[in-house]
Amino acid sequence: MNLDLNIDPKALGKVAVLMGGHSAEREVSLTMSGPGVLAALRGAGVDAHGFDPAARALGELKSEGFARCFIALHGRGGEDGTVQGALEWLGIPYTGSGVMASAIAMDKIVTKRLWRGDGLPTPRWLSLKRAELTRERVRQVPDELGLPLFVKPPHEGSSIGASKVAGYSDMQQAVELAAKYDAEVLCEEFIDGEELTCPVLGEGDSAFALPVVRIRAPEGDYDYQNKYFTDVVKYDCPSGLPEALEREIQALVVAAYRSLGCRGWGRADLMLRKQDMKPFLLEMNTAPGMTSHSLAPISAQAAGISYEQLCLWLVAQARLDQQG
Repeated sequence: MNLDLNIDPKALGKVAVLMGGHSAEREVSLTMSGPGVLAALRGAGVDAHGFDPAARALGELKSEGFARCFIALHGRGGEDGTVQGALEWLGIPYTGSGVMASAIAMDKIVTKRLWRGDGLPTPRWLSLKRAELTRERVRQVPDELGLPLFVKPPHEGSSIGASKVAGYSDMQQAVELAAKYDAEVLCEEFIDGEELTCPVLGEGDSAFALPVVRIRAPEGDYDYQNKYFTDVVKYDCPSGLPEALEREIQALVVAAYRSLGCRGWGRADLMLRKQDMKPFLLEMNTAPGMTSHSLAPISAQAAGISYEQLCLWLVAQARLDQQG
């Protein structure tokens, strides 16, 4: 791991921490991730200011002289290439992946297709368009993927709209919930095992993985409420996995990150199948959470990188696609 933490905060100029936004994850961004990043940057001596794109026009970033942006937005409008494209147009460097990689990673179905094309393991799945959400078609899904299975909207994060389906009778309700958030529904094979996550920093050949985090949720229920608003979920970092397996997972995550063209930082979520200890990629987060419960800071801390150092390093890496 080669992380240069010798950064002059004054050289970064005026920094906007983008938080809030319009997505279903607005609350977490506005009250947790955004304020945490803002406090860390100010504590490090950066001229940082909060900025909510739902309340202010993005053009004000230019008129007010912001030199770069830390994207602490979650969900649509924040991680999907939308705000990245606006910042490209304004010419203001930003943290994290560029327009294309952000858009791809936000779409779990396209992500899985790319990973499968590159020979990377991801659970079997099928997608249902709105026209296919008939009771007859929905009841066929467990025959194809087995039970239990997961149903989720492919363009949301933080487990919003996601359900674990245990029986045929649960399918219709799960599909209807996911369809409230998306025009397409993702149905995914259930992998029986442990949930893991692993952040990545850097870009291309220089990208590297941080320590793996093992997630222990009550009865495997790692939902939106448990992720952010309770302390019942336990996080093991170091993971306690055999060293060779940890390295294998880290290599897989870096390959997944590169496959999507990510840069700056990201965090892959995985399942480790109990029967043979094989890891399966679930999704890539290109604007990971930065709350007190968040996994990227937990992993960075285990690698000797403080929350403040992580925020400072990330904003120092801010750039535009056209600078690539």
